[in-house]
Amino acid sequence: MHGDPVPDSYVYVTEEGVTRHYADGSVEALAWEDVVEVRVGGHRPADGDVFIVLLDSEGEGCVVPRSATDASFLTRLRYLPDFDLDQLSAAVEGAHDGYVVVWRSPDPPSSIPDLEYG
Repeated sequence: MHGDPVPDSYVYVTEEGVTRHYADGSVEALAWEDVVEVRVGGHRPADGDVFIVLLDSEGEGCVVPRSATDASFLTRLRYLPDFDLDQLSAAVEGAHDGYVVVWRSPDPPSSIPDLEYG
């Protein structure tokens, strides 16, 4: 039987948050009110997709493939204080193997792991 392959994951965006469901049954979810950092990066050799990573104060988060983003996701990002969609677009276009921080909460908790940024 032929047909479309089952996607390896799918993403739901609501007013409350973002949830990513993986094919193996695992789930990542993050409420918008808990987002303290947004990162972009990571071309996967298999499909060349770029990822937008939303993190909370504990360093836990939700990884959203750019291919799964839509207008509702981008609209909701704009509600983060001083979020710059142009900066996000530039980071997506210039994405590489590392990650770049495109937004941090004005008062992020000190517990965010400080990674090397490209």
